[in-house]
Amino acid sequence: MTETKSRVDLVKKTLDEAKAKEIQVLDVCQLTDMTDYMVIASGTSDRHVRSLGDRVLEAFREIDERPIGVEGESEGEWVLLDFGDLIVHLMHPQTRQFYDLEGLWDSDLRKRVEAGRDSESA
Repeated sequence: MTETKSRVDLVKKTLDEAKAKEIQVLDVCQLTDMTDYMVIASGTSDRHVRSLGDRVLEAFREIDERPIGVEGESEGEWVLLDFGDLIVHLMHPQTRQFYDLEGLWDSDLRKRVEAGRDSESA
């Protein structure tokens, strides 16, 4: 198991224990150079979303890792934790539905797969 994959598992476990909703892992390494994985989860309130972020940060402190960046922690509507090859998005369900990150990345993946098939048949 790769180091990145074990860190993804740590995020999933931490979020599950903190009662995050609809935890999704997106493998985007073939789609972007920005990151390899995105973990997206929902919280039930501003406080819950902030708490989810705090729990993930604490889990990473325990393995002596710090994020490259943290955004949205004071508001709690959408918290983003950037660990380089792993980005964690924690959101209100309404915010998550509005931005539909899963749909955006899934759509891009479908387009790339279709483009690859087209180039193979040409």
